[in-house]
Amino acid sequence: MFKRLREDIQTVFAKDPAARSVMEVIFCYPGLHALWFYRVAHYLWQHKLRFLARFLSHISRFLTAIEIHPGAKIGRRFFIDHGAGVVIGETTEIGDDVLMYQGVVLGGTTLKKGKRHPTVGNNVVIGTGAVALGAITIGDEAIIGSGSVVIESVPPGATVVGIPGRTVEERHKPILDLEHGRLPDPVSEALRVLVEEQDKLEERLKKLEQSSGIAPPADELKAKKKIKREINRG
Repeated sequence: MFKRLREDIQTVFAKDPAARSVMEVIFCYPGLHALWFYRVAHYLWQHKLRFLARFLSHISRFLTAIEIHPGAKIGRRFFIDHGAGVVIGETTEIGDDVLMYQGVVLGGTTLKKGKRHPTVGNNVVIGTGAVALGAITIGDEAIIGSGSVVIESVPPGATVVGIPGRTVEERHKPILDLEHGRLPDPVSEALRVLVEEQDKLEERLKKLEQSSGIAPPADELKAKKKIKREINRG
């Protein structure tokens, strides 16, 4: 047991550069507290002490603002950074070395008994406010971008962003961190391509108008240019 506790503390140091001392980690990290509460509650759940397991889980939620159902299965070196608002449902399965940020929801989409929550592989990173719903699988070493809503299975090594979540990149190398500002934005990219194509068409139209002696109004493209600036800034 003490070996596992020591491993949990070391995981905090490995995944959070703000951690400065063992005492700080033990007393000031609600994600770690929620994990420890979960471990005890899960033990009670496995031994059919369901009410005590749920009651302990409820106390954990009150103290940490993190809700982990005692029936969930969580692997080793799991870390919730900050953690407020995290919800992990009953039939969720989480592999080893998973990093999760605040506001993440691993939820169900059916009232039927049985598997109804996500299965998360090893070395997965799930960004702030991301939601994964249903009995889907998130493959090993995947990245789920902040604010994404994932309703379909994610292949290993993929980066998923958007609502609904779309795979925008696939890679086959270990995850080092989640640089939110460098994640692709498929909507912005699509708009950028459309604006560029429109620029080409307008240039061709301008040449036709000049050859025909037609002068377009000076402010005709003002609104479009403003939109283009916003896209480029985003």
